[in-house]
Amino acid sequence: MAARSAVTGDAEVAELTRQFHLVAFCDHLSLEAGHSPHTIAAYRRDVLRLAAFCRSRGVTSPTAIDAALLRDFVFLLKDLGLSGATIRRTVSAVRTWFGFLAGDGLVTRDPSDRLETPARWRTLPETLSVEEVERLLEAPGLEDRLAWRDRALLELGYGAGLRVSELCGLVLSDLFLGDGLVRAFGKGRKERLVPIGRTVISTVATYLHTLRPELDRGESAQRVLLNARGKPLSRAGAWGIVRARAADAGITKRVTPHTLRHSFA
Repeated sequence: MAARSAVTGDAEVAELTRQFHLVAFCDHLSLEAGHSPHTIAAYRRDVLRLAAFCRSRGVTSPTAIDAALLRDFVFLLKDLGLSGATIRRTVSAVRTWFGFLAGDGLVTRDPSDRLETPARWRTLPETLSVEEVERLLEAPGLEDRLAWRDRALLELGYGAGLRVSELCGLVLSDLFLGDGLVRAFGKGRKERLVPIGRTVISTVATYLHTLRPELDRGESAQRVLLNARGKPLSRAGAWGIVRARAADAGITKRVTPHTLRHSFA
């Protein structure tokens, strides 16, 4: 369900390197642009991250990348908590890469020419209406094996207003369902207790007693939210789940875990 954005395995790296012309790009940076080895390595990592994201969206060629996909990629970097400086460097790398591709005739258009960096984004996040929230929370149909995990994620994100890092960092001992409380650790490991309602309690309890024991294969680190392989759910994984469930609900707005948090607020 969740879109993968990490690169795993030498074979996968080799395939992405071939599909997205990274060897030729690095040669261009070194021989024609005169960049330092450090800059070349950083740009290669940045474009490889983009390539992995594109692959997770079914795109395996630079010619199929459009402006909307690039903007989603940059939003993902922000949602993952990367610094503004890192995102700006990544945007610079992507623009440089597309300049190389266009110069070598490997693409006929450059979708990165209007790609914005975080400093230029609007400050007020888009929120969901009550009706949209209801559709989103009901999107995971119970015929889906991971429905209760996804419902727990969505209910905690909206009903408790947790950040994505807080959601993914929850361990079993942070849940006080009998008292209607969740313990969250925010920035700087600052601890707070968050009250939750009956719907959130019921959804999380059902997930804990049905699906989670099935997912847990001894590698959960006691985390509440697990991926399909039984490991702790990553922030990128949570982002992908929210996006996919929003699509299932027919919501056309860009929806992320941050959207849930701000809709709660």
